[in-house]
Amino acid sequence: MGRRRRGSRTHGKGSQKKGRGAGNRGGRGKAGSWKHEKFPLKRQGKYGFKRPQTRREETSVINVGQIDESVEELVTEGIAERKGDAYHLDASELGVDKLLGAGRVNAELHITVEAASESAVRKVEEVGGAVEIER
Repeated sequence: MGRRRRGSRTHGKGSQKKGRGAGNRGGRGKAGSWKHEKFPLKRQGKYGFKRPQTRREETSVINVGQIDESVEELVTEGIAERKGDAYHLDASELGVDKLLGAGRVNAELHITVEAASESAVRKVEEVGGAVEIER
C-alpha cells in the first residue's frame, strides 16, 4: 500500500475491522497462489502422462562388431564353435535378443538370433556369413 496510505488510519479499507485476518489478503503465504496468480509458478496440479512400466519389454542387444572382436574368446568359453573358417554362434546363449549393426565384421559369422537389424544382416552377409532369425 506504500507511501500514499501513510498517515491514513485504515489505509483505504474503510472500517478497521475489514483489514483483519488472512482472508483480507487471500490467505497466508502462498495459499491460493494458483487462483490469485500472486507468484509465477510454472506448474501446479497433475500434468503429463506416466507410461505404464508393465508394457515395456527390455530387449538386450549386441553389435556385430562386439561379436567379431570377442569371437575367439567365445570359442574358448564354449559359447561359439569354429567350423573351418566360419564361426557358429547362438546369441540366446549370450542372453541377447537382438543383433545390431555397429562395428566392423572381418570373420565369417553364422549367428542365430531372435531379431536383427537390416544393417547387421547386411554386414554379416557381405563377409560370407549368415544371420538366422528364429522366432
